[in-house]
Amino acid sequence: MTDKTLRQLSHKVGEALGCLGATVTTAESCTGGWIAKTITDISGSSAWFERGFVTYSNEAKHQMIGVDNGTLETHGAVSEAVVREMAQGALDAAAADYAVAVSGIAGPNGGSDEKPVGTVWFGFASKSAGTVACHQVFKGDRDTVRRQATEYALQTLWEEFLKNKLDTV
Repeated sequence: MTDKTLRQLSHKVGEALGCLGATVTTAESCTGGWIAKTITDISGSSAWFERGFVTYSNEAKHQMIGVDNGTLETHGAVSEAVVREMAQGALDAAAADYAVAVSGIAGPNGGSDEKPVGTVWFGFASKSAGTVACHQVFKGDRDTVRRQATEYALQTLWEEFLKNKLDTV
């Protein structure tokens, strides 16, 4: 994966959002704003990128986008339940049409048998399609895991939400 790949994905996402007259927001933990940065690398992105939330700590997840403290305590930050709440909370807070949320363990520390380094959960929310979540386990060092997570988030937003919507316009 290269910066060229991320740029191409951002262009696709931006063009689709522009055609749909829609906006997107991000809620990021392990990627630290990398998805928002990649999106806003595209000239004109202010027309379709609403805002990004870097919610690295549990407190930030709770304060900024309303993730329930009980969910964080019960499931941990790197979980399906948390990314679902992150995505929905970001969607609501930004009043956007789409939201992407990411929480994971980029390493090199922090992994466990249950959640090894490279585990990343993704949440996607849409005003029209609800909220879905999925996870991946990426290989590589911290930078590589974060890059792969950024690419996966953009690719999934494009393929699963925007591409199909464009076909109906």
